[in-house]
Amino acid sequence: MLKESLISEFQKIVGKDNVLTAPEAMKAYSYDGTTSWIHEPDVVIFPTTTDEVSRIMKLANAEKIPVTPRGGGTNVSGGSVPWHGGIVLAMTRMNKIIKVDKENLTATVEPGVVLQDLTLRLMKDGLFFPPDPQSFLGATMGGIISENAGGPACVKYGVTKQYILGIEVVLPTGEVVHLGGRTLKNVVGYDLLHIFISAEGTLGVITGAELKLNPLPLAKKTLCVVYDDVAVAGESVYHVLENGVIPDKIELIDNWVINRIEEMMPIGLPKDADACLLFEVDGIPEAVEKEAEKIAEITKKYGAKEVRVAKDADDANKYWMARRAGFAAVFGKAKTVFAEDVTVPRGNIPKLINRCKELAKKYNLEIVVLGHAGDGNLHPAILTDINNKEHYDRALKAMDAIIEGAVEFGGVLSGEHGIGLEKQKFMKKVTEPAVINMMKNIKALIDPNNIMNPGKIWE
Repeated sequence: MLKESLISEFQKIVGKDNVLTAPEAMKAYSYDGTTSWIHEPDVVIFPTTTDEVSRIMKLANAEKIPVTPRGGGTNVSGGSVPWHGGIVLAMTRMNKIIKVDKENLTATVEPGVVLQDLTLRLMKDGLFFPPDPQSFLGATMGGIISENAGGPACVKYGVTKQYILGIEVVLPTGEVVHLGGRTLKNVVGYDLLHIFISAEGTLGVITGAELKLNPLPLAKKTLCVVYDDVAVAGESVYHVLENGVIPDKIELIDNWVINRIEEMMPIGLPKDADACLLFEVDGIPEAVEKEAEKIAEITKKYGAKEVRVAKDADDANKYWMARRAGFAAVFGKAKTVFAEDVTVPRGNIPKLINRCKELAKKYNLEIVVLGHAGDGNLHPAILTDINNKEHYDRALKAMDAIIEGAVEFGGVLSGEHGIGLEKQKFMKKVTEPAVINMMKNIKALIDPNNIMNPGKIWE
């Protein structure tokens, strides 16, 4: 519990309306996009300027108060849960799109800008920010940068770190620093910019960012490819890519997810299919047509049962709306859901899928698979109930085995959700001790009092 005198100091900095202490507010800011981890803060503070953030951090550092930066709270690994209490620094009121520079294909934004709002603004100038996490309706830019977010378009365009030219950061001491810049090329000293990208709020508070943008493609086409075997669908991914076609999206949904989506919002997905792959190709119209034809040809050659080509933009939007609804379909069918985030080399997607099938049988569980097949980033989901200890324990064992399987197949613990509170024990298992020590030394140098989002990543 923070002293009333400290609460008063914070109110002087940001105003009384921007400091919350009511019990219902503490509860509202105690969890993230799941309810797997819950811990209440002592206070929630809404800064509106970098100077306010700086003053808050100076006071927090002097008093050794934990600070958890938070945006939309859409993350699903516990990253924005105030595990040690203290301050939740809610950045959602720093939400200005300061500048869109069409000539240089850049944008300057504050951390609380919602990705969907940015997308709609950029469309007016024929531009887009390629990273597209599925939580774009609520995810904010500070969190997207801190988690190095991905999304379906990563297969062609890459992840967030490829589109961050520079950031403004308030360090735990309150000092304001600017890392990177506004140019595409920048080799001035150590690349400190990328230490803060993926740091999950453990090093400082991002208060501004310079983004790299792309022109909107002139044409797009969507294909829904139907399979009788989900592992064969996985094999098709690298067959398409090895033939020189690079779609901007390749998404996988299995039979269970297909049928739950059809229950929620019937759009005519094939309910008897073991899996579907959704492809999107974009670019020059002539190239898009040829690439779509090539995908249909290759997938039929390698085991596809049927290829459906979207007739128009509305038809295509139905497929992508269905994919986005996938997690809602999963979370709506169980008391507790372990939504995993593992990435393997694309050629090993079938191995990971088959491992999930084996584990479902071994532990007598419902394990469903969806995800970004184009870059090997799958989201197996285990349906369980935290109130059923025996079932829950089986689910925990299966979850561990999925993560271990991903590593065994040459993959990594997390593709886009981060480590947070979820995967700390695996972080220690698969990361060399010298690397962990390097990270801890960087943390100790920048945040000697360990006030920035303590308890995350490796602790």
